[in-house]
Amino acid sequence: MGTRDHYVGVLKGTILRLYPGARIVDLTHEIKPFFVPGAAMTVRNSYPDFPKGTVHLIGVNPNRTDRVDHLAIEFKGQYFVGADNGMFPLMFNQEPTKVFDLSLVRQTASSEIFPSRDIFAVAACHLAQGGIMEILGRPAEINNEITAFAPVVNGLTIRGLAVHIDIYGNIVTNIDKNLFSSVGQGKPFEIRFRKEQHVINKLYQSYSEVPSGEKMALFGASGLLEIAINRSNASQLLGVKHEDVISITFK
Repeated sequence: MGTRDHYVGVLKGTILRLYPGARIVDLTHEIKPFFVPGAAMTVRNSYPDFPKGTVHLIGVNPNRTDRVDHLAIEFKGQYFVGADNGMFPLMFNQEPTKVFDLSLVRQTASSEIFPSRDIFAVAACHLAQGGIMEILGRPAEINNEITAFAPVVNGLTIRGLAVHIDIYGNIVTNIDKNLFSSVGQGKPFEIRFRKEQHVINKLYQSYSEVPSGEKMALFGASGLLEIAINRSNASQLLGVKHEDVISITFK
């Protein structure tokens, strides 16, 4: 939703009206509009650092349709409220504990024009105050998956995507360390991107291990492969954008 308009303030005001004791942490309001994989990666990279009982409200591409329902999910002692638009399989590495739709919340809502405020905030405040999921709606399932944003393995090649560009210009991919290790088995490799004109064949432990201005790759704190340039903007200098292909070939 960005921070230029009043939407974020209104959402927070609704939360505080429903639950005056709420502690609100802003992860980001700068996901590219409707870019579900970016939202999923942001939450996936963040929730392990939050305590049990935390409720994550995800307002990216939140509208309900005939194929997309609104869900509340319990996973590893935390709750996630948002639209079943394909983001949940990208966020979780195993089956969630519980999944409920928000049908009962929707029945009492005065409007659905602003789902993050009218539906998600109500469900999130209920859960944050210790409410049970059964009050929100009916047991449900996660039905939608964006397979195009899952890495593809073909023999000794992994083809992934740039799913997030952070404020420093670091390029975060959807290739995690476990997949890299299981396919590569310690073999030499080449990471290629931007029509394969750029090649990296070594992993580093920190950004400062290469000289300023040098491109490099590492697995970040989230466990996902990142392409970076020390003290510079890799996305701009290397010409890599959201959804560009990043490939790894093992020899």
